[in-house]
Amino acid sequence: MIKTVNRVLLGLAGLVLVVVGGAVLATGLGLSVPSWWPWDGTDDVLLSKGDRTKWRDEGWWWPAVIAALAVLVVLALWWLLAQLRRGRLAEVLVDSGDGEGAVLRGRALESALGDEAGTLDGVSDAKVTLTGRRTAPRARVRLMMEPHAAPGLALRGLSEGALTHARTSAGLEELPAEVRLKAVKHRAERVS
Repeated sequence: MIKTVNRVLLGLAGLVLVVVGGAVLATGLGLSVPSWWPWDGTDDVLLSKGDRTKWRDEGWWWPAVIAALAVLVVLALWWLLAQLRRGRLAEVLVDSGDGEGAVLRGRALESALGDEAGTLDGVSDAKVTLTGRRTAPRARVRLMMEPHAAPGLALRGLSEGALTHARTSAGLEELPAEVRLKAVKHRAERVS
């Protein structure tokens, strides 16, 4: 989701900057601009003194400005924190029964899941990424399928084998997984 938000925000900011900058540049160079454009000469200013002081005496002006700026600051902080958040889960909290719990490295669980999924019939390689919270992890699994592989059997083997073993060994109630299957590129076989 954050990739989509980044692309939309960057696209909108770029579009606004290009349109406004191009229009101001065209006006400054003395090129013809549409009649509705507020600045039409090379000596015009963007905001006149009257425009800058127009709303100052109104009672709603300063609370509206402060509220708008507060919303912008909150959105900017949310965006910054979303950028800093890790995509991968660093650790998984395991209930050890003593009330304190234990910590399992996320990379270790990813490696174990990937190794076991890679041994399935018809799977040439498996990549696993853990996401979510440390108390409720989620797995993203990418299986590279060989040409002779049956996807249904591979999925069943993954869910009944590797995912079940990982869930029970980590003491998790559930381990939801998103599985993507991709075929290994191979040359066409000749029929003689």
